[in-house]
Amino acid sequence: MHFQTILATGVAGIAIATAALAQDGTEGLSLEGKTVGVTVIGTDHHWDLMAYRGQVDMLEELGAEVIALDAGRNDQTQISQIQTLIAQQPDAIIEQLGNIDVLDPWLQRINQAGIPLFTVDTSTPHAINNTTSDNYSIGAQLALQIVQDMGGEGKIAVFNGFYSVPVCKIRYDQLKYVLESFPKVEILEPELRDVIPNTVQQAYSDTTDILTQNPEGSELKSIWACWDVPMIGAAQAIEAAGRTDVKTYGVDGSPEYVEMVANPDSAAGAVVAQQPYEIGREAAMNVARHLAGEEIPPFSFVDAVLISKDNADETAAPFLPGAQSQ
Repeated sequence: MHFQTILATGVAGIAIATAALAQDGTEGLSLEGKTVGVTVIGTDHHWDLMAYRGQVDMLEELGAEVIALDAGRNDQTQISQIQTLIAQQPDAIIEQLGNIDVLDPWLQRINQAGIPLFTVDTSTPHAINNTTSDNYSIGAQLALQIVQDMGGEGKIAVFNGFYSVPVCKIRYDQLKYVLESFPKVEILEPELRDVIPNTVQQAYSDTTDILTQNPEGSELKSIWACWDVPMIGAAQAIEAAGRTDVKTYGVDGSPEYVEMVANPDSAAGAVVAQQPYEIGREAAMNVARHLAGEEIPPFSFVDAVLISKDNADETAAPFLPGAQSQ
């Protein structure tokens, strides 16, 4: 099967998966008289901030009293905030992202306390519903785009610092799964590690080093991360080195990185852009539906869009800086 045919199939797959959302708006939904807690690991990243705003805005629109807590990228702070929320006994709690190895026992305690738990981008058996993108399709689509751009051979340097975050695990596992069918494409060892904070700066430095170790004419053709902020630094390092043989790939749709993908002269190769504000809104609506007695599915998927050099003219506009109204 030709690469482009495979990619088209992947896009169709996301359309089918997300059709189940069938958003019917807020008609008939109300959270008047209800209190809802929101706990997020951080809001310093565009995706995180927009999803957080989507939750809070929709909860307030539906009439809820919102207890919104931002852990500032500190696992122990988030645990303390979850303890605080449990003690306050809200009508529901929404949890967003974080280290599942640390969080899961505390998410179980929310469940044991009889408080309905909903999550955003966190897969856990303790939640009634996880609102997210279809990260299985996202991971596979991006991997196929990389293989296509590489011509089916070469090496990929990967940033893999957040494998304990469920969405990153899924995306990386999907990358490796796709590569099983393309034996001439290999992941370069040792892996790189993305960090928070100083993500862009560290990625710039690490990419500069990897480019020195793999000069022009080597097999290195791609750099991947499960999100797109480190790819901003990676692309900048590639361009600063005057290299045109290496491209970067990530997920989320941060406006600055989408702008780079849309620039024909940039080293940014592709990004799968999500809709975090809509993900947050949908999570809040799921809380209202559940408290109104509706049966809620375990997952709600919100559409994501693959933006590449080839299709950026048609796909990038809604994700560029200044384009989003929220």
